[in-house]
Amino acid sequence: MNTIHVDVVSAEESIFSGEARFVALPGEAGELGIFPRHTPLITRIKPGSVRIEMPDGSEEFVFVAGGILEVQPNCVTVLSDTAIRGKDLDEEKANAAKASAEEALKNAKSELDLAKAQSELAVLAAQVAALRKFRQKR
Repeated sequence: MNTIHVDVVSAEESIFSGEARFVALPGEAGELGIFPRHTPLITRIKPGSVRIEMPDGSEEFVFVAGGILEVQPNCVTVLSDTAIRGKDLDEEKANAAKASAEEALKNAKSELDLAKAQSELAVLAAQVAALRKFRQKR
């Protein structure tokens, strides 16, 4: 069976390292699908979920808050400041943080405050969406 090595790394730790049949993740211009022997590529990725199809057909999900994707013919590397395993996502905590970011957006006093709140809200909205997608697959 054809596989590709996948590494998902956050600033703190290696989140996933192993073989996969397929990887899907949110690229800047849309969803990217990576199979073994993919053309080399380096691009930025948006906040969202990385779906890793394992050789046995099971799937792993990892939420990333954006980052960089590097693809080589036999290796995929996802680098993100924040990456959380799907099973470790906490819906209550994510929804509370999203509500806090929405409140910060309403109370922004400068363009910098507004931009920061919008960015944080986008990441948290992507995290909640990734959590829902993860829960649907279970």
